[in-house]
Amino acid sequence: MKRHFSKVLAGGAIIALALTGCGSGSPSGTGGGAAGESGAASGDLTKVTVGVLSIAPSGAMQYGIEEGIFEKHGLELELQTGQGGAAMLPAVSTGTMNFAVGNPLSVMTAANKGLDMKIVSGYSNSRAEGEDNNAVIVKADSGIEDFADLAGKTTAVNTLKTQGDLTIMESAAMDGADPSKLNFSEMPFPDMEAQLERGNVDAIWVPEPFQSRALSNDAYKLLGYPNQKTLPGLPTMVTFTSGSYAEQNPEIVADFKAAVTETLTAAEADTDGVRAVLPEFMGMPEEVAKNLKMEEFDAEVRTEVLNDMGELMVKYEYVDSAPDVAAMTVQ
Repeated sequence: MKRHFSKVLAGGAIIALALTGCGSGSPSGTGGGAAGESGAASGDLTKVTVGVLSIAPSGAMQYGIEEGIFEKHGLELELQTGQGGAAMLPAVSTGTMNFAVGNPLSVMTAANKGLDMKIVSGYSNSRAEGEDNNAVIVKADSGIEDFADLAGKTTAVNTLKTQGDLTIMESAAMDGADPSKLNFSEMPFPDMEAQLERGNVDAIWVPEPFQSRALSNDAYKLLGYPNQKTLPGLPTMVTFTSGSYAEQNPEIVADFKAAVTETLTAAEADTDGVRAVLPEFMGMPEEVAKNLKMEEFDAEVRTEVLNDMGELMVKYEYVDSAPDVAAMTVQ
């Protein structure tokens, strides 16, 4: 089977423009797109395009491809990279991407605003205790000691109004600060450490591999884990598709969900195997990949925790009413 994965694109603006401009695909992805080429009857593989983020946990998808799990379920995947879950929504909505792996908050927000999005499965979760896999990092000599000290400061996040700024604001509130006093700057993860070094931002919110790389430098220190502080075990990514695609291609969606479930079970049991794909998948040095902290891989949709996040989304006016997670999940 052919194994496809795209190089990480530079610049969130380029990615967002490319995805937003992809309006020629049909809503279901069947208008001449790869997803309509189901080959179950003939024995051929069904080609599907899956959007992923340029972060370490996305390597589990490549791991599933290389282990032959998706092929076993009749699927040939082409992986394409995007800057954030919100940036991939237009491509999924138009059918340019059949599925995507991204943060659930963006999917929940889109559904709450009327975009027909469906969560297919869980994917990865923050660690409920111990060392988590996304963190806020500051300069060691910054004088910033807790989340409350971020008031009046600027924190870099990859996209605005998503899990990063939401959990950081709530963490600051828990530490006694007025969350409205926090400032956020949107930038790609690979650019954040340099901007922190130059003093253009006061703190950065980063996942792996950027977290470990920054903390290997004595000039920086860990401020804390905002996901773990506010919503322990919070899903960091889910797989999703459009409602129309799910309705018109139930067998493909079922095959994809089954393949993802098997892949994530295998990935959680073989995190070294996932790390092994990262040097080629992300252009990462092998010695860095070997020491990465991995998120918890799990295909279960953690509805209760996501509902709690929905309440925070209302609190911070991301949405007018809490999203109905169960209703927007493929059963």
